[in-house]
This record gives sequence, structure tokens and C-alpha cells, in this order.
Amino acid sequence: MLRLVAIALLLANAVYFAWTQGFLAGLGLAPVQQSEPERLNAQIEPGTLRLLNGPRAEAEDVAQATDATPSSPEVAPATSCWQASGFTAPQADALRAALASTGLNEALWQFSEAKSSGRWIVYMGRYNDEQMAKKKGELRELKIEFREVNLPSAGPGLALGTFSSEESVQQALKDVARKGVRTARAALERPESVSWTLRLPAITDEQRTSIESLGESLAGKKLQPCE
Repeated sequence: MLRLVAIALLLANAVYFAWTQGFLAGLGLAPVQQSEPERLNAQIEPGTLRLLNGPRAEAEDVAQATDATPSSPEVAPATSCWQASGFTAPQADALRAALASTGLNEALWQFSEAKSSGRWIVYMGRYNDEQMAKKKGELRELKIEFREVNLPSAGPGLALGTFSSEESVQQALKDVARKGVRTARAALERPESVSWTLRLPAITDEQRTSIESLGESLAGKKLQPCE
């Protein structure tokens, strides 16, 4: 009896195994296939899926971050301000032409005009050494300040004051006359003048070297840092 039961269990297991493996499908005996084709059809480009925390994802993130990093901008060369002053009008014109011939952008250089008013003095002279010493002694007794001058038009003498206009020096003459000075007169120590200054607000060292090589066009003037 037990033998029959054992044989029946073996046969049942064999049939079940054959059924689960689909060996009995030809007889219409096969397990129902579990599938969801509608979900598979709904997937969009399943081949592009990737694990968010996988090694490949991390490598791609690093590559993207590297590509997104902006490249370093080019560093502009350093510039500084330079100038040269004391040019006469003809010298300034010659230098303008020389600068234009170098191809330097006109926005990088500029000329400015500076007018210097005449300088007047209350003058006593012309004196030789003996006369000079005597007049100095007299002025010290009168407590009048002075300085030695040597005017091209009048020679060695003494200046009792310096003034920017003829009107001012005429008033000064009246003042020293009241103190006892009778031989002083107004004299022009320096006439009114006009000069030009070249200013280079922002040039590179290379551009400065190019300008300094202009030679005679600079009329002996040297570039100096802007004040």
C-alpha cells in the first residue's frame, strides 16, 4: 500500500514539473504567462534609463560638470598713465604726427594746453658787486625782504617782490616807496607763455616703449608717471 502511495507521489511531482516547464503545452496544459505588454509599450526609450547612484551616472555627472565649467577669460595687459610736458606749439604738432604714424589709437593719447601768466617783480639794479652789497644793507635796515636776480634785459639786481600781473607790481612799487625806496621799478622777469602736455591715460609697457623710441619727436622730453 505504501509503495503505491510513493509511486503516485513521484508521478504527481513529475507531471507538475513537466507542466511548470511547459512540456505539456502541446496538450493544452501550460501555466498562464504573467506579462504586462501594455506597460512595456508605454515605456519611452527604455534603453536610455540609468541608475541615479550608479558609477556610470557619477562619471557622467563629473564629465558634465567639467564641460559646464567656464574657461578662464584672457587677462588684459596691465596699463598705466604717463605724461610729458613743456612742449611748444610746433613741438606738439610734430609729436602728434609722429604718434599718428605709429598706428597708436588716438583714444590713447591727448594734448592739453597750459597757459602761464607773466611774472613781474619790483626790481632794483643794475648793480656791480659793491653796489649790490650796499643796497642789501640798506634794505635790511628798512626791513624789506629781497632776493638776487639776473634779468636778461636788465642785468644783476634785487627783486623786492614777485607778482602775477602788472597791476599788482605797480601797487607794490607804491608800497616800497612809502618805506623809503625810491629807485625801484617794475620789470618782467618771465613773459607769458603757452606750453603743451602729452597725456597717455592708459598704455601698456610695450606701447610706452614704442612712444619713447620716437626720439627727436619728443624734443628731449621724457615720459613721467601721471601725477
